[in-house]
Amino acid sequence: MEAVEPQSLKRAALDLSSPTSLGKRSRATSGPRSSTCHAPWKSYRDVASGRLKHTLTGHIGQVRGLAVSQTRTYMFSAGDDKQVKCWDLEQNKVVRSYNGHLSGVYCLALHPTIDLLFTGGRDSVCRVWDVRTRKQIFALTGHSDTVCSVLARPVEPQVITGSHDSTIKFWDIRYGKAGVTLTHHKKSVRALVEHPRRRGFASASGDGDIKKFSLLRGEFLHNMTGEKGGIVNAMAVNGDGVMVAGGDNGSLWFCDWESGCSFQRTRTVAQPGSLESENGVFAASFDVTGSRLVTCEADKTIKMWKEDDEATPETHPLNF
Repeated sequence: MEAVEPQSLKRAALDLSSPTSLGKRSRATSGPRSSTCHAPWKSYRDVASGRLKHTLTGHIGQVRGLAVSQTRTYMFSAGDDKQVKCWDLEQNKVVRSYNGHLSGVYCLALHPTIDLLFTGGRDSVCRVWDVRTRKQIFALTGHSDTVCSVLARPVEPQVITGSHDSTIKFWDIRYGKAGVTLTHHKKSVRALVEHPRRRGFASASGDGDIKKFSLLRGEFLHNMTGEKGGIVNAMAVNGDGVMVAGGDNGSLWFCDWESGCSFQRTRTVAQPGSLESENGVFAASFDVTGSRLVTCEADKTIKMWKEDDEATPETHPLNF
């Protein structure tokens, strides 16, 4: 498998929802779309020139999370150095810093309609920041361990957090208090993902369990196919109902959102010169079209995936 970019982005959470994301080809040419077929995904490396354009320096610890604003030329980053930074992508420099975390920051998310930034870390707190003034609005307390995943939504519940204490919490940002607490997982909740069109989200834990819930009240719907005993670090889902989960052992599981059944399992290959243990998947995201998947991996590479254009409902039917 060829690597697109050798930049080290260990455990960085990618946010490629911006219209400038890769893979701008028409949905009509992005392979078969059918309720009876999910095309298999394969790696590729034809992404413009594939050259590194710029390196942003400023963190003194591992970068754990990234989020790109859809309304401004800003990118936000968080890391083990307790720092949360706002970067101006036109000037390629830090324009704001958000200070307050007592330990490493593991995750962050931008509110889709309000200038709010949510960050979670090892201090067991999800902090709510005003993007413009840099002031902390709330410290959402209630978890007893690291907050390692966060979702931000335009409607209630507007904030969902997952923690190493094995719980998921819904938050009311009007009052800074927790509403619903979900206790279905037995291990740390390491990843959360919301379907872009359906009112539902999925969560993944350190024992490989992937569970699907409805929104608003958090009713448990069903389990998704995963790998028991594997540590799931990242999840992503596109509008066509393809959900992918990436694990510490380099496994990628492609599942149908509605049924929760897996239609493809593959394993990434570490670049030459890397250790066999360096093929873990730490972050994953679909681009704005949903036809390209980007994974961030332990061997310091970013890999690109796309559907097999030659697959048809006859060659790859869904037989769950």
